[in-house]
Amino acid sequence: MTDPLQQILWENVAYLPSDRRRQEAFALLRQNVGLEAARILAAPPSALHEIGRKGILPASSSEKLRSIAEIALEDFGGDLRPILKLPFPQARKALKKFPSIGDPGAEKILLFARSHPVLALDSNGLRVLRRLGYGKEDRNYTRTYRLTQEAAAPELPRDFDRLIEAHQLLRRHGQELCKTNHPRCEACPLRPDCAYGRKFRAARPAAANRA
Repeated sequence: MTDPLQQILWENVAYLPSDRRRQEAFALLRQNVGLEAARILAAPPSALHEIGRKGILPASSSEKLRSIAEIALEDFGGDLRPILKLPFPQARKALKKFPSIGDPGAEKILLFARSHPVLALDSNGLRVLRRLGYGKEDRNYTRTYRLTQEAAAPELPRDFDRLIEAHQLLRRHGQELCKTNHPRCEACPLRPDCAYGRKFRAARPAAANRA
């Protein structure tokens, strides 16, 4: 998916769904309403509410979809593709006008649209890189994100395919192994090179000795 409006709709189509439920919600939006801003504004609220039920807070999801459509029409004439031709700072700023789109989301849109080669990270990917020892933890999430991104970026080429692959692999690793709570360090192939994993390995013998 490369169209920026469709990517924004994908992020907002339902609130906190699983990947499978998000796919189902997006398919319903495409089939029952359409992915154009004008058609979303013209859709009955009940249709958008039904789509939002694939996640939680369907009323909030419905409102976000209508807000996205309004911004797209009023500010961009319904077509967000010209944003992709803007310099990186301006393009990111324009995308952040939309609900739920901060720096990470805007950068993901620009990356997947193959507009700007930037290492975009979701919360899973950020967690993985921080545990591997990249960047520095800060009280401010945006600051932590930027420091981690900057620390890892020199090790990756400015190549869209490689950066997209890195985003996807880091996200999946964070979802399946490097979880927020109860990470599966014992099954992680990165543990020998992971600062967090080394702490985990050192803590295991100590815990066994106390037992």
